[in-house]
Amino acid sequence: MASHDPVVTRQLPVIAQIIQDETWLEGERRGCPVASTDPRVRENVCEVVLRVGQQLRDRLSQGAA
Repeated sequence: MASHDPVVTRQLPVIAQIIQDETWLEGERRGCPVASTDPRVRENVCEVVLRVGQQLRDRLSQGAA
C-alpha cells in the first residue's frame, strides 16, 4: 500500500502554475493559443520540473518538519 507524502500534495499547486506558465509561453512562441496537453508544453513542463524538482521538494519539506 502506498503511503501519503504531504510534500507531494504541497507540490501540486506549484506544478499547476508551471503548466499554466509553459502553456502561455508556448502560445506566445507560436503566436496562437495552445492546449496544456500539447506535446511541446508537456516536454517543457517536464524539463522545468526535472530542473527545479529537488529544490522545490527541499523547500516544501522544510515547512513539513
